[in-house]
Amino acid sequence: MHDPSEFRAALLSVPPDERDAWVDMVFGLRELPDDGPDLPRGCVPYLPCSVDALLRMVERAGVSSSDVFVDIGAGPGRAATFVHLLTGAGAIGIEIQSGLVRAARDLARRLAAPRVACIEGDAASLAGFITTGSVFFLYCPFSGDRLTKVLAGLESIARTRVIRVCCVDLPLPSCPWLAPEPQRSGDLAVYRSTCGARD
Repeated sequence: MHDPSEFRAALLSVPPDERDAWVDMVFGLRELPDDGPDLPRGCVPYLPCSVDALLRMVERAGVSSSDVFVDIGAGPGRAATFVHLLTGAGAIGIEIQSGLVRAARDLARRLAAPRVACIEGDAASLAGFITTGSVFFLYCPFSGDRLTKVLAGLESIARTRVIRVCCVDLPLPSCPWLAPEPQRSGDLAVYRSTCGARD
């Protein structure tokens, strides 16, 4: 399944209401992993983002093989690996819980996906250092001060070039450097930076 067109064709042959279960079966994911004691206060426990939302995000943000997709709050690497297999994009997960980082690295190893990596640490401190990232994804991992710090880090990247920020179930505070795409798609919002050099 290392050819994105083959993975996409196989996925789209599955009825929409069965796609989440199909992805979990292909990835060998069974039960939701338990959150560990290293989940900080104010962070949301891991829940997988639906395949439907990920498909809409890939389409709306125009994710391609030339992108580097960054999943902030990556859990066991399901979204990052999915986007990589679907598009050929490089993918990096940022996850604070060590057990979930191990699971994400194991998933990438089992699926022989060398362009998928997971970094252990706090996204509030790390997001601004993932300077290769071009698409940043947040599935409601946290809000408040931690979200403000992540956005400040992303702004520093956006000052060098255009990036996309994609959010599911997460309203962003007003950011003068981010412009929302005109069409919102249910629980999905896609933003483009406006302060960097144009691609």
